[in-house]
This record gives sequence, structure tokens and C-alpha cells, in this order.
Amino acid sequence: MKITIKTAVNQSVNDVWNQFDDKLLLKLSPPFPPVRLISFGQKIGEKVTLELNFFIIRQLWVSKITDSYLSVAESYFIDEGVTLPFFLKYWKHKHRIVRNNASQNKSGSIIIDEIEFRTPTILTDYIFYPILYLQFLYRKPIYRKFFTLRP
Repeated sequence: MKITIKTAVNQSVNDVWNQFDDKLLLKLSPPFPPVRLISFGQKIGEKVTLELNFFIIRQLWVSKITDSYLSVAESYFIDEGVTLPFFLKYWKHKHRIVRNNASQNKSGSIIIDEIEFRTPTILTDYIFYPILYLQFLYRKPIYRKFFTLRP
């Protein structure tokens, strides 16, 4: 299944890229399940390791950065699941930042979360789709606030 969520922000591609770090990732994490960040990376070969706390059990989520690209017009990095929580069988997330030529100040960009996932069955794909969609929709106001131009 695929999910794509776009958020326009008021900073350049480069400015957004430079602030995509472990602190932002923690801000983007929804309240449930609570997340502990173990490692963070954006460069090819680096890993992002999270511990998800479902109160009764804890699950590791390890993704490897498999691709990364940086330019003035578009930048991105891709993380692919290596060790996934029980409810996922496949995970690929492309974090794109593209120049927003339609923005009034011409220095804005669009953050695009492109997610592809599979669960153990097609039925659970459909069950988890709205849950994961809402988890990423949660990011939109955080992105807007975090990437507001500062005087």
C-alpha cells in the first residue's frame, strides 16, 4: 500500500534539509506508541533505530538509508525497513523536499512523505492504512510550525 502526504512550508529546500535531524524526528513522533530514538542517519548506509513502546511489549524498528540526494531544487533520503515491528512486513519511506515554485516568496518548499508498506496480509494492509495515514497526517502542523521563516 502507498501513502503520500504533502506539506508546504516557508523555507528553502536546503534550509529544511539542514534541520531534518533527530530532534525533528522526535517532534514528529505521535503520542502513541511512545518512541525512543536509538540512532538517526540520513546518509546512505546509516541506520535509524527506534524502540516502540506498546506498554506490554517493546518492538525495535530499524531502517537503513538506501538512497540520498541533495540539490537546490529537490533533496531526499530513503529509509527501508530492516527490522520491523510485528505489524509490518515491508517498509520504504522516501522523505522528499522539493522547491515550491508556487510559493509567494519563492523560497518555500514542499515536504513529501512517500510511504510504501505491507503487513502480513492484505486484510491487515487495509486495517493499518488509516492508522499509518493518520500517523503521518499528524506531521503536517508540526512541519508548518517548525519550518516557519524566522526574522
